[in-house]
Amino acid sequence: MLTGVQVVFIGGDARQLEIIRHLAELDASVTIVGFDQLQNSFHGVVRSGLSDSLFESADALILPAVATDDNGTINAIFGSEELKLTDKHVSLLPKRSSIYTGMAKPYLRKLSEKHQVQLVELFDRDDVAIYNSIPTAEGALMMAIQNTDITIHGSHCVVLGLGRTGFTMARSLQALGAKVKVGVRRSEHMARAFELGFEPFYVKDLAAHVANIDLLFNTIPTMIVTAQIIANIPNRAVIIDLASSPGGTDFRFAERRGVKALLAPGLPGIVAPKTAGRIMANILSQLITEQAQERGNQA
Repeated sequence: MLTGVQVVFIGGDARQLEIIRHLAELDASVTIVGFDQLQNSFHGVVRSGLSDSLFESADALILPAVATDDNGTINAIFGSEELKLTDKHVSLLPKRSSIYTGMAKPYLRKLSEKHQVQLVELFDRDDVAIYNSIPTAEGALMMAIQNTDITIHGSHCVVLGLGRTGFTMARSLQALGAKVKVGVRRSEHMARAFELGFEPFYVKDLAAHVANIDLLFNTIPTMIVTAQIIANIPNRAVIIDLASSPGGTDFRFAERRGVKALLAPGLPGIVAPKTAGRIMANILSQLITEQAQERGNQA
C-alpha cells in the first residue's frame, strides 16, 4: 500500500489514466494536473491547477511518456491549458522525491541533475521495454496488414535489430508464417537468431538482403535504411520504422522512389493504451513502494 505517499501527475494521455487509477487504489494521495477536460472521475483523486505548493510536498512527480519538449512544455491531451515545467518547479521538489517518466529530453535531465532530484526513465528498463514490445509488435502487424495487399503468412520480411522490440517483432512474424530475415550487429545476436530459426545477416550487408522483400521493420534508432538501401527495395515493399523519432529511414528518398515508409514510434500508447498504462502502473507502484520503504528505513 502507498498510504501517505503524495503523488502528483502532470499531463499525459490515456496510459496515464490506468496509472492514476492503480495508484489511487493503493491508497496513495493522488493529485492530477492537466485533466480538466476528462469526463472520468477517480475516487479519492484531487484535480488541481499547476501551483508551486504541489511540488513542495510531492514524493513522486509523474510526467507523460515523453516528459516534456525541449522547452519544458508538457503534453496534456485532457487539459485545456498549456503546462510548462520550470526550473523553479523542480527546485521546490524535496530531495527525497523522484520524477518518473517514460523518457526525458535534455531539458528535464539538466533540471533534475541541477537540483539533485532523482529522474527515473521507465523506457530504459528492460522489463518495461520487453512488456511494451508486445503491443508494439501487434501495432506493427496491424499497420502491415492495413498497408499491404498480401497476407503476413508467406511474406518475405526483414527485421532490423534483435533487441527487446526486434526479438518480439521477428517472433510474431514467424508465428504467422512469414519468412523472416533478421539484421543484427553483434555475433551473439547472429547466433541467437540462427538458433530461433530466423535467417540472420549483419546489417552492414543489408543491401544484399532487400531485393525481394515485402516488409521491412526497423528497430534501430540510427540512419540505417538509407537511400542506397531503398534503391534496392521493390516498390511494392512497405517499411515500418519502429525506432524512436526521427527513426532510421530516409523517408524523403522513400517517398521520392514510391516506396511506402511509415514512422511508428510510441505504438503501445496508440494501439493499446490500457495495456501500456497497466505495464507502467505495475512498475511505478513497485518503484514508489521501494522508495517509501527506503525513506522509512532512513527515518
